[in-house]
Parts: sequence; structure tokens; C-alpha cells
Amino acid sequence: MSETAFLAGGCFWCLEAAYDELAGVLSVKSGYTGGASANPTYKQICTGTTGHAEVVQVEYDPTVIGFSDLLDVFFTIHDPTTLNRQGADIGTQYRSAIFYTSPEQKAAADAAVEKFTPHWGKIVTQIAPLTIFYPAEAEHEDYFVNNPWSGYCQAVITPKITKLRKAFRERLKAPAV
Repeated sequence: MSETAFLAGGCFWCLEAAYDELAGVLSVKSGYTGGASANPTYKQICTGTTGHAEVVQVEYDPTVIGFSDLLDVFFTIHDPTTLNRQGADIGTQYRSAIFYTSPEQKAAADAAVEKFTPHWGKIVTQIAPLTIFYPAEAEHEDYFVNNPWSGYCQAVITPKITKLRKAFRERLKAPAV
């Protein structure tokens, strides 16, 4: 039986590309949560006025990879110390957040913040209950796979994937033969 995590660490394209590479991750879907507007669009999210964050919905097999393992990746591949910002992406839609779905996920999120504070210093990651997840438009799915040579992918996503592959080599999916 699978479980689901909802994580916001800046642009959802970055997180989707990273989590897609991990063994035990069954699917990753980009979307929005944490705001007040119903059925928001990417154009609305980009204004920063909806209150939503760009998030990924990560469906995973907990017998292969645990929620805490997903959080280890989360706190390794993005900067949890910058409020409402990841690199050049600025606004509440790019905040660092963990949207939990159970008391166990909340406890794991709190423990991860405590674990990574000595490395990062002051962590501003929001830990909040999941409200409603709104899937993003189709063009955002598999963005890195479909646009690997775009400037954004080369400048922002590729370094995160390189870091992931180095730090979590033992957690990657086996290459296709």
C-alpha cells in the first residue's frame, strides 16, 4: 500500500525531477496547496496572491523508502533558510513547506527540522496540515524530462539532480536496461 507526501521547496519542476529518480517513488505530480483560492491556475499562482505554494505530491512505497528518507532529500536539495524564496524564484508560492497528512508525518517533519538545523542554521520551512491539493496543468508534468536543455533546467534543476545523485546514490532507481 502506498503513502503520499506533499512538499514545497521552490519551483515544483525541481522537486519533481529529483523525486522521480528515487527507488520506491511510484509517482510525482506537480500542483498547488496551502492557499485560499479554489482551483488555482499556474498564472494565478505566479502572482503570489493566492496563498498557494508550488508543491509536489509524491506517492511512494514505504517498504522501499520512508517519509523520513524523502525529507532527507528535501532538506539536501533546496535551501530551507530563505523565506519565500529559492534562488531567483521569489514569492510565497516558492516557500519551503511540508504539508503533512497524519500526526506521524508531522512528527517526522519536526524531527527533520531538528536534524538539519545544525547544518542549515535557522530553518524557515513551514510545517502545516494538507488542505486541498490542486494538480498543476499538464504542461508542468515531467518538465525536466521534456525540457532538459532549457536555460532554467540547465541553470537550476541540473545542479540539484547532480547533488541528489551524488548524495543519494544508493537510493536511486536502477537504470533502465
